[in-house]
Amino acid sequence: MDIKILNKPICDFDGDILIVSHFEGMKQPRGHTTILDKVLQGIITDMINHQEITGKLGETVVFHTFNKIPARRVMVLGLGEKTKFNLDTIRKAAGAAIKKALKSKAKSIGTVIYGTDLKDIDFAEASQAIIEGTILGIYKFKEYKNRPDDIEPTQFSIIESNKDRIKAIKKGTGLGKILAESQNIARDLINEPANNLTPERLFLRINDYIKKLKLSKAIEVKALRRPELKKLKMGALLSVAQGSSNEPYFISLRIKNSKKPLTALIGKTVTFDSGGISLKPAKGMETMKGDMAGGAAVLGTTLALARVGAKVNLLTILPAVENLPSRTASRPGDIVRAMNNKAIEIISTDAEGRLTLADAICYSQNKGAKYIIDIATLTGGCVVTFGDLTAAIMGNNPGLINRLLKISNSTGEKFWELPLFEEYAKQIESDVADIKNSGGRKAHTITAGIFLKEFVEDAIWLHIDIAGKEMAEEEDFYTPEGGTGFGVRSLYQLIISLN
Repeated sequence: MDIKILNKPICDFDGDILIVSHFEGMKQPRGHTTILDKVLQGIITDMINHQEITGKLGETVVFHTFNKIPARRVMVLGLGEKTKFNLDTIRKAAGAAIKKALKSKAKSIGTVIYGTDLKDIDFAEASQAIIEGTILGIYKFKEYKNRPDDIEPTQFSIIESNKDRIKAIKKGTGLGKILAESQNIARDLINEPANNLTPERLFLRINDYIKKLKLSKAIEVKALRRPELKKLKMGALLSVAQGSSNEPYFISLRIKNSKKPLTALIGKTVTFDSGGISLKPAKGMETMKGDMAGGAAVLGTTLALARVGAKVNLLTILPAVENLPSRTASRPGDIVRAMNNKAIEIISTDAEGRLTLADAICYSQNKGAKYIIDIATLTGGCVVTFGDLTAAIMGNNPGLINRLLKISNSTGEKFWELPLFEEYAKQIESDVADIKNSGGRKAHTITAGIFLKEFVEDAIWLHIDIAGKEMAEEEDFYTPEGGTGFGVRSLYQLIISLN
């Protein structure tokens, strides 16, 4: 879909659908909608008076213009209540609008920028949110569908009559396009079936993305294989991989575009998680192809940073493994050693992600990382506590935690801090090793965070548990059914803020 910025009056737009907006509870149209209403001889006011247009968030009312303006149809898009309006409202509304346009088989779509006169939202931010909501809202995973593609728009235009605003709009739309496309790459990987996304195939896919996006000079990609992992004494990670015939790939991406302290971005990348010997229930196990969503998120983030030429000093790690039961698989009761020589008693082989992250944290510290940020579909407790809406965050630095919480206000990706009280550490004390990999069901999102904290030395560390957020059961605004790519936009802003 071609994205254009048109410097012209809205009533001069020539296309299939022209989008204007309306707030819930307002008795009269406002702004651009007022201009259009006058040209259309009050039809929008009349529909508001008859409650055919209510302004409820995501409402899309489409009607024909009967040649009164060049655009063939108009869509009045609901923005919800004015008092609740924010950047994510724009994103959600844009997602609803593009879905309706798809159903209307529109190929050429134009929209005004909405919300710039409220709550200090500027034209760059608003246009970025519109493009994000549009590209994310149009996403569908169709790789394995043997039927003609749905009709998709060929052109999407933002219309602005004030020439002085065009520069800011171009900046916002450019960044919005990159972030949304990067999040959609993460979605593709999460949706990909595990038989076609083994650790090796993931490594090949990453190289394909870098080549296709012409980022070979911006990103250095490497993969450590089993012999190198053994030499580095990554016994925790290797214990997870030993049940599968698919070899582990410890994938790293390096951006050296700044002399600032190194930031490590680590994503849990279990390409399929059966639970190992501690086998998961069969119901819903097919969604465990998404247990690499943390890795997908850090990859999408890294690609976005490279595409914008961000001045960052970044080491991104995807410790890719498969967790399967077999005669060679790890057993409950086994003891393994992580890269830092810490002995771990395996209580549950389904608490595998933290084992891979432990070695990745050790590796990043050996590389000199000052900041370590990990993101993982780590615990079922996160799903029980926060459902599919909010991610859990923990860390050793309140400033970094608060920075992410503030960023989430603009990205719409919700986070909530959980405590790492020392008393919880008793649950993962082991009688036979330095630490246990599972402390049982009580507070196990927190005890998983405390487990990871045991491998952090001097670095400033942040842990994000996105379990339940990686896949959606049904579509909503700009979120599709299936892989969501949760975390990409927030991680992008966080990494930018650290450099």
